[in-house]
Amino acid sequence: MQVLSVASEIFPLVKTGGLADVAGALPGALQALGIEVHSLLPGYPAVLQALGRAAPVWSEPAYFGGPATILAAEAGPLRLFVLDAPHLFDRPGNPYAGPDGRDWADPQRFAALAYAGALLGRGAAAGFSPAIVHAHDWQSGLTPAYLALGGAPRPATVMTVHNLAFQGQVPASLLAELRLPAHAYTPDGLEYYGAIGMLKAGLRYADRLTTVSPTYAAEICTKQGGMSLDGLLRARADRLTGILNGIDTTVWNPQTDRALPAPFSAADPGPRRASKAAVQRRFGLRQGADALLIGVVSRLSHQKGLDILLACLPELRAHGASLAVLGSGEAGLQDGLARAAAAAPGEVGFLAGYDEDLAHLMQAGCDAILVPSRFEPCGLTQLCALRYGALPVVSRVGGLADTVIDANAAALSAGVATGLQFEPASEAGLVRALGRLAALWSDRQAWAATQANGMRADVGWREPARRYAAMYRDLMPL
Repeated sequence: MQVLSVASEIFPLVKTGGLADVAGALPGALQALGIEVHSLLPGYPAVLQALGRAAPVWSEPAYFGGPATILAAEAGPLRLFVLDAPHLFDRPGNPYAGPDGRDWADPQRFAALAYAGALLGRGAAAGFSPAIVHAHDWQSGLTPAYLALGGAPRPATVMTVHNLAFQGQVPASLLAELRLPAHAYTPDGLEYYGAIGMLKAGLRYADRLTTVSPTYAAEICTKQGGMSLDGLLRARADRLTGILNGIDTTVWNPQTDRALPAPFSAADPGPRRASKAAVQRRFGLRQGADALLIGVVSRLSHQKGLDILLACLPELRAHGASLAVLGSGEAGLQDGLARAAAAAPGEVGFLAGYDEDLAHLMQAGCDAILVPSRFEPCGLTQLCALRYGALPVVSRVGGLADTVIDANAAALSAGVATGLQFEPASEAGLVRALGRLAALWSDRQAWAATQANGMRADVGWREPARRYAAMYRDLMPL
């Protein structure tokens, strides 16, 4: 079976978040199940530079405002189609914003990506005829719409929501320019609060909907969590499935990870001490194996609850813990963390930005990884933490609730605990969690058992890939 995956980023070529990790790892896991995945992504400069031999399979001289070519290429194990449209994607900065941090506002960029997905789905590349087109997030949300509105025959479509908060609102005046039929601009079609809803389109027209954890699938069908799309999602609940993400356990492997000063395993976690010392040095924190070291690797945003962490720093320090934070995002949170680090040298360390090797080192060296999100579709940070022996301390929402077994008395007695959960995602909830974490740290036998459970947890792609494959095969008769 051939499948086309359409995504705006893919690891290791271009990454701003977990979407890239999923788009990069899932094809390999599906390959082991006999499913051949080709991934379509934009021709950003970094992507084009990473390609080896690339062959044009389709071109158009006036494609959403300029000439464009779809290239077939490979990058390592990834089979790729790349939309080379310099007028849309040859820009500095990350995929969504320029060096000044301001968003690229033109919706033609991702409408063009989605339309290219529909073209490939209908056979634009000789020798490639996908049975399934799998779109990811709002950037490719129009792909199922283009296919459905273009009539039969067509491949079946799947729409995966990685984060419902990002929806892709487009001015209705662009309907014709984006090659969308006027008759579809209705509340039951593309229209969304007076605009074109790119994510809404995918949710409306795809044959199957998925999101990245069972709990998040339930949450987005409620008024509280549905972000104004709950009505549509409830109406299509029989088509909606929550499938947990995994992580690439070859990339995230503490026994072979070159970013670490010493390898370790669940059977021999002792060498983690070298990574802990390295993290303490990197963040200017006090040295010592006995000091509880808490890490945060995160986008700095209200969603991620980092303002809650800032409010709880006095309690964290009162427990004798130190904090290392790696991330970037909202200016107020960055400024607050920088001020906290300046006010408490040796106890709080903050580095703005993102560094993949440092993220690996932090997972290996921190005793605990904190994820205080207000909502979290799945989360990959806690999965990496489990794999690397850092106890995840997470709010009880979305995929965090589905992947961490709380170290309550019953779970500790049964020997199944893997971390700590807390609720609500508030200052009071986090204060209680920090107290529980400090108490568990003082019981080294219970801590070691919880750590070992986490390191043995199955956080890879084998089971999620099996569920995606079953869904794809279920759609085949369409």
